[in-house]
Amino acid sequence: MIELLFVACLSADPASCRDRSLVFTDDISVLGCMMGAQSQLAKWAEAHPRQRITRWRCKLSDRAERAA
Repeated sequence: MIELLFVACLSADPASCRDRSLVFTDDISVLGCMMGAQSQLAKWAEAHPRQRITRWRCKLSDRAERAA
């Protein structure tokens, strides 16, 4: 599994930030995650208009290690 990790901050309070993640269970590589991340983040941002994404990255999910 690949995880898209990102930090979202409240637009009205930029100091109020939270770590978020989206997990991809399909057969996708880290490179595939990086190539598709912007469209996924745009969908998330559209659904959460009061928040702003400040940074993001893709990595192998720790959840896959725990499930094994």
